[in-house]
Amino acid sequence: VLRNAIHIDEAEVERCVRDVMKEKKIDQNDTGFKTNLCISLLQISGYKKLYLNVENLRKVPYDSDNEEHEEQLIELWNLLMPQENLKARITKQWCDIGFQGDDPKTDFRGMGLLGLVNLVYFSKHYTSEARQVLSHSNHPKLGYSYAIVGINLTEMAYSLLKNGALKSHLYNMVSGLPQMEHFHQFYCYLVYEFDKFWFEEEPESIMHFNQYREKFHEKIKGLLLDCDVTLTLQN
Repeated sequence: VLRNAIHIDEAEVERCVRDVMKEKKIDQNDTGFKTNLCISLLQISGYKKLYLNVENLRKVPYDSDNEEHEEQLIELWNLLMPQENLKARITKQWCDIGFQGDDPKTDFRGMGLLGLVNLVYFSKHYTSEARQVLSHSNHPKLGYSYAIVGINLTEMAYSLLKNGALKSHLYNMVSGLPQMEHFHQFYCYLVYEFDKFWFEEEPESIMHFNQYREKFHEKIKGLLLDCDVTLTLQN
C-alpha cells in the first residue's frame, strides 16, 4: 500500500491515506497524521510529475517557425534591453545579451525550450536583478556570456532535479504539489548566486569557466544536503 502510494495522482491521495491508516491500524480520526501524510504523498508524487514536465519542456527543440517560441525570444530581448530595438531577427545584437552568434536558436540545442523559458522567467519576474546580472556580465575583465551561462545553469538546475537533490528544497518550500514555477524560482536563485560567486572568485579569464562552474555546482549540492534548506531569491 505504501509503495503504491508514492505513484498516485492528486485525486487519489485521500483514498490512499485512508488505506495506509487502515493497513497500519491508525485511528482515522487522527487528523494530524492524516494531514501530514497527505502533504507528504502530494510532495513525493508531485516531485516526480514536476521532473516529467521539466523533461518534456527540455525535449522541445527551439523552432524559429513557431510563433510562440519567437515571441518568447523577442520578449527576452525587450525585457533586458528596453532602450534598444532589434534591427532584425537575425543580428549580431543578440551577442549583447550573451548569445554566441547572430541567431540564438542554435544556442538552445542542449536544453531546448526549457533554456529560453528559464531566461524569460528570470527577466520577467526579477527584471531589475536580471538587468543587473547582465550589466555585470559585460565587465571588461570578469565578463561572461549572459545567455550562454544562463542556459548552462538551466542544465545545472535540471540535473539537480533529475538526481533528486532538490527534494528537501522543494518539500520545504511547498506543502503540496511542487509546480513548474518552483523550478523556475530555483533557477533564478542559481543565476543570481552564480553571478555573485563569479565576481567573488575573480577568475583569470572566461577560459576557466568550467572549473568555476563545477566549484559552484559543488557548493550548491552541499547546501542542498541540509534537510531544512530553501534556496530562493526574494524580490
